Amino acid sequence: MEQLTIRQIAQLANVSRSTVSRVINNHPSVRPEVRQRVLEVIREQDYVPQAAARSLASRRTNVVTLLIPRSSAIIFTDPFFPLIIQGITETCSERDYSVMLSMVTGTQERDFYQRVLRSRMTDGLLMLSSDIDDPVLPLLINDQMPLVLIGEHPYMQPMYTVDVANRAGAVLAVSHLLQLGHRRIGAITGLLQMKTAIDRRDGYKQALLQAGVAIEHSLMIEGEFTQEGGYAAMRQLLSLEQRPSAVFVASDTMALGALRAIYEAGLHAPHDISLIGFDDVPGAAYTTPALTTIHQPIQKLGSTAATMLLDHLEGRPPLQQHIRLSPSLVLRQSCGPRVA
Repeated sequence: MEQLTIRQIAQLANVSRSTVSRVINNHPSVRPEVRQRVLEVIREQDYVPQAAARSLASRRTNVVTLLIPRSSAIIFTDPFFPLIIQGITETCSERDYSVMLSMVTGTQERDFYQRVLRSRMTDGLLMLSSDIDDPVLPLLINDQMPLVLIGEHPYMQPMYTVDVANRAGAVLAVSHLLQLGHRRIGAITGLLQMKTAIDRRDGYKQALLQAGVAIEHSLMIEGEFTQEGGYAAMRQLLSLEQRPSAVFVASDTMALGALRAIYEAGLHAPHDISLIGFDDVPGAAYTTPALTTIHQPIQKLGSTAATMLLDHLEGRPPLQQHIRLSPSLVLRQSCGPRVA
């Protein structure tokens, strides 16, 4: 059976085509009894409005784009990303929005901007923060694309952002190691072209200085937020003439690689070296030993960012421009007192 047209629905409901269109798009200027009559006809005829036509009428697509400036190989192997995507898609689905996922590397971003964003194939954009020098972010801001950044940028402030308090979380982690008696504490950071990595490194340094412990730059190694990076960085720390007694690792994914390097060196956590991560991804509780870490509400990051964007699109600007979620310490078995 062919689907009826909007003209035929209007004839059956004894109204104009424009009235049916206003009902479909939930426009307020329709009398309740007329709206009810049109909706009854739509239900009886099992009529489904064409998305393209509805978009042309309302200039809305009910599609938002999640832009992740990473390669697909990283996104599908790091447990951080599925959790944040889940928070976004569940929130959007509840409010009848679809999510278009775009994974692009730095060299692809400008082409993506021209093809997808400038053509307005999407109502708004959720973007995971990437390198500080990302070329697309200033274009989006200048183009006034509705945008929520998941993360922070040190220079571009006039936009909505959602993030965890990364620096405070790192202070919490290193303070825990200090309380266990450790003084020679290493750090495996992420790439320091990213604000997240900078904040977590600075939290590490802040906790040491507040405890009167001098900073040794040889104890700080970049790990790229990958297992391979964490593995290589830990091997470098273990090769030092005087290795650290504890290490703060700026992500749980890197901590998995670090644990592997410790094991291959014939050492054991926490007896030989204590290890603390950041993120509290689901697998952190199942490593050997179970990973002490800093919990950040990853799924809530996604859902909060999606809520901010959808509220903005629907004419309810968020009350806060910058939302910071609180981290917390999760104690497991990978940290112990310093062994003399």
